[in-house]
Amino acid sequence: MTSHVSKLRVFAVLLMMAATVSASAQEPVSMQALIGQSLSKIEQGEAKGLLTCIAELKRIDAMFPDSIAPKFQLALQSLNYSVTNPHAEQTENLLAEAEQTISQMERMKGADRSDVCTLRGFLYMVRIVQNPAKNGQRYYLDVMQNYEKALKLNPENVLARQLQQKFFEGMKQATGGR
Repeated sequence: MTSHVSKLRVFAVLLMMAATVSASAQEPVSMQALIGQSLSKIEQGEAKGLLTCIAELKRIDAMFPDSIAPKFQLALQSLNYSVTNPHAEQTENLLAEAEQTISQMERMKGADRSDVCTLRGFLYMVRIVQNPAKNGQRYYLDVMQNYEKALKLNPENVLARQLQQKFFEGMKQATGGR
């Protein structure tokens, strides 16, 4: 069990790094620098650093309310925290905020629809991790459909591909390799 949790934490850090690259290059440099500084505070497997990063991303999002990059990173890091700490006291609030942020992104003119689908799929995937017995059947199709749509919209979406692969691996382990 410990190795599975460790793998999830390592995977979350890798996702964070990959997602930094996929953030919109059209955002102001100063905002990108602020986001980069926040993300640099995350240390592998350290929940406190991730929570600090999320708080800073909320501040950056408030400073740049019409920008997509802080919203993307805020949702992504909230989901990263939640997948590695599915039963922590902050998780439910972070998931609710991530869902709200994803909905905001959906309504924004310049939002990458592939990224929005990726984040929504990740949200459902976290719900499954929280309670596989209850949420597995409930959200399985939602996860699959969102990742497939993300990759259909943008076959080069590295984050969507990585999350989809991780989801398949997790499902394979959960079913005993069937």
